[in-house]
Amino acid sequence: MGLFDRRKPLDASASHADGQRLTPTLSWPHLVAMGVGAIVGTGILTLIGVGADRAGPAVLISFAIAGAICACAALAYAEMATMLPAAGSAYSYSYTVLGELIAWVVGWSLILEYSLVVSTVAVGWSGYAAPLLHASTGFPMALMQGPELGGIVNLPAVFIIAVVAGLLIVGTRESATLNAILVLVKIATLALFVAVALPYFNATNLEPFMPFGFAKSMSGDGVERGVMAAAAIIFFAFYGFDAISTAAEEAKKPERDLPIGIIGSMIACTLIYMLVAAAAVGALPFTRFADSPEPLALILREIGQGKIATIVAAAAVIALPTVLLAFLFGQSRIFLVMARDGFLPPRLAQLSRRGSPVRITLITAAFVSLIAGFVPLDEIAALANSGTLVAFIAVSTCMLVMRRRAPDMHRPFHTPAATLVGVAAILGCLYLFLSLPTKTQIWFFVWNAFGLVVYFLYGRARSLVGKAEAAAK
Repeated sequence: MGLFDRRKPLDASASHADGQRLTPTLSWPHLVAMGVGAIVGTGILTLIGVGADRAGPAVLISFAIAGAICACAALAYAEMATMLPAAGSAYSYSYTVLGELIAWVVGWSLILEYSLVVSTVAVGWSGYAAPLLHASTGFPMALMQGPELGGIVNLPAVFIIAVVAGLLIVGTRESATLNAILVLVKIATLALFVAVALPYFNATNLEPFMPFGFAKSMSGDGVERGVMAAAAIIFFAFYGFDAISTAAEEAKKPERDLPIGIIGSMIACTLIYMLVAAAAVGALPFTRFADSPEPLALILREIGQGKIATIVAAAAVIALPTVLLAFLFGQSRIFLVMARDGFLPPRLAQLSRRGSPVRITLITAAFVSLIAGFVPLDEIAALANSGTLVAFIAVSTCMLVMRRRAPDMHRPFHTPAATLVGVAAILGCLYLFLSLPTKTQIWFFVWNAFGLVVYFLYGRARSLVGKAEAAAK
């Protein structure tokens, strides 16, 4: 059997062994909140500065391009998620449509994406919490910073991961309800920023509008700049809706709830981002906040709104765990499905009496805690983007393949102009991948080369689909 012929049957995606079926407890408001919680996070709070440094005021175009590409991918996700309402997201769709080898690469890339996002956000949260903890209790900084900063271990980052994992273990619906409350805090915070900063809008701050050109190019200081270079980084601020598709099995009415959750969260977040970006670049020359770790708070201080800046920073710390919750949720579900498929020990797929995958959640939390606590992330955080781009390309390809392979199959959600949308998503994601820093591209291929070694030495022989096909011969 060829490497691309081993595919998971359609009916196998929805049938599971006793004790491995997740309980449907989520409705569309929970899914929209999960999507907004995952999308609106450290991206808009920090990447507008990074994007402005790469593109100048034309960062507005960078946001629009990244948002448009993600919107095309979101439509493909909505169609595939309603056709195959099973946990596992892009990994599950690829296994059914494109074959086991590609599914493994996609799953391996998603592990990279989710692990780095959770770890990066946990370290970012720790960056706010550690000084407060040290000042109030005298807790040693060596235990609140990783080795890259001269410390021993980043305990606050490990702590917040443990708290979020505990919420997920308690129950999916309970954690989703708390997530929805924190998302409202986050939206109110960004609305406050726009309301305060927008009256300071000055058109002269937009000149020159595109100082570094459109395509990626190397600047004199060794930084790759341009509108597309910024879009490839800003892309981090948009994805997160794919975490919704990992909850397909837990949606009460997946045919209704998944499209609303995926597309609704993308529309809401794109509008929020464009408003925040316009208010930011209009209120202050981009050179004043470019590459700042806290650009929104800096802008507010520069226009004389120091108290509002403090409120924005504090609310951001309170709401950041929503990103952790969404991505830790998604990663645990991907690990769960890979365990069901035989790539991980099957016992890890067993659920608790409350219907939560406790074992896999604990292992996932331990895995990302090691990364957050000890591994320096500055050089590899952009890898999360590369993993996501591969997943988006795979899902868009799955949609196009299924339109030809099974044109009459029931599709609760039909992507409009599917061919155009699918091709646009694939080409857009490929262009964004090529616009990533060269070092990031190299690390991505190294990661997947290691993944293929793991697959051929371990995963392929343990695949349940492969075993079933061998037994049928």
